[in-house]
Amino acid sequence: MRTSKTSCSGVLISAPQGRSGKTTISLALCALLRNRGITVQPFKKGPDYIDPSWLTGAAGRSCRNMDLFMMSEETLISSFQQACRGADIAVVEGAMGLYDGLDSGWGSTAQVARLLNLPVILVVNTVRMTNSIAAMVMGYQRFQPDINMAGIILNNVSGARHERKLRTSVERHCGIPVLGSVPRDHDLHVDERHLGLIPFPESQQAVSIVDRICRKLGPHLDLDAILGISHSFETGLKAQPPKKIKVTERTQIGVMLDSVFNFYYPENLEALTAAGAELIFIDSTKDRLPEIEGLYIGGGFPEFFLDKLVANDGLRQDIAAATEEGLPIYAECAGLMYLCRGIRWQGQYHEMVGVLPAEVEIAKRPQGHGYTVVEVTGENPFFPIGTTLRGQEFHHSKLINSDKLNFAYKIRRGRGIDGTADGIVHKNVFAAYTHLHAYGAPTWAEAFVALASRECKRQPSLAKGLAS
Repeated sequence: MRTSKTSCSGVLISAPQGRSGKTTISLALCALLRNRGITVQPFKKGPDYIDPSWLTGAAGRSCRNMDLFMMSEETLISSFQQACRGADIAVVEGAMGLYDGLDSGWGSTAQVARLLNLPVILVVNTVRMTNSIAAMVMGYQRFQPDINMAGIILNNVSGARHERKLRTSVERHCGIPVLGSVPRDHDLHVDERHLGLIPFPESQQAVSIVDRICRKLGPHLDLDAILGISHSFETGLKAQPPKKIKVTERTQIGVMLDSVFNFYYPENLEALTAAGAELIFIDSTKDRLPEIEGLYIGGGFPEFFLDKLVANDGLRQDIAAATEEGLPIYAECAGLMYLCRGIRWQGQYHEMVGVLPAEVEIAKRPQGHGYTVVEVTGENPFFPIGTTLRGQEFHHSKLINSDKLNFAYKIRRGRGIDGTADGIVHKNVFAAYTHLHAYGAPTWAEAFVALASRECKRQPSLAKGLAS
């Protein structure tokens, strides 16, 4: 492939290990640069939904995921270049430690940095450390010397004396600048739950939290130096132009998007639009089912909104009736839970839509967490038999008291429904714990739109809505 230049500069924020502070630093960078009038395009390495929601809020521009398990190198590069159009700088937040990945580091943050030729800024948690920081940083520099380790941000610094020792050690022995020194401050803590931060759309204090982080970190980050480093970025590969979809069908697809259901890759919604769908957004806590020809229910934390979901009985009845009429529905994780008979949590039972013959029980420990590989083995309206798909799952729930279920997926890696199967098929409903990315399942959106259009032509009453 030929080399290519881009007008968008960029930096990648990583760390020696998780929980070093890179999310807080990335949020601060996005918001502080935005406050300067700089257009920031945020990215998150890995299949995360929660951190990207905060990066989106901080940057005011939709965060994109970079994941080499679910997409090819060429696709990742193309996605990066498309997302950077119109932006001044890309800020990429890494995942885990810089060199952590599958199979001796494959798919790591370092691999993404190498692929895109991004300068890396390493955030180091300096608790109980002084001169040893130089040994750590030198190890990261020398482990894979083709990684452009461009600077260090010191985190959890205990005071001026501690900072002076750390800064002197890094600059004397490592030959790279210290770009920030963040003092230890419990007020920088952001509330978390079992899968990480509370999603930005759920948090009532999200905007004020980002503002507080900016006020706290602004005086301690050298933004001019970071911008200077970002200008050294030049993407090392030229990606193929994105595939153009010939739109042959037009349809309206509802998307549950609210505080309950907000785990969506933006590329999935864009893929539906490109395939010919007009997206109609629905609030599961207060809306009725509008005039639509298909329904997409993504992930989220329904267990924290069970009373609101139960209270909107009209929508649940609408969906149940529309399912019987053949409404195409694609649901992932929380969407699957919502479509079941009910959810058991903390000793209470909450009735849900009831179109899937099973109940959901929420456990204290994860029931599925990580990457998945599934083989399509059962008839379904979305994927040809024999297809292999790569995705991810993050759920504390499991199905119980189920009748016989029809599955489309055979699990090759991961947990799914029961460790062997996933992808429940019922009429035109497809519900799975596995989350798919449109770039890793490129025919998904076209199949969804085609199904919705076909069913609407077969049963025109589907598009009339049940709430009218």
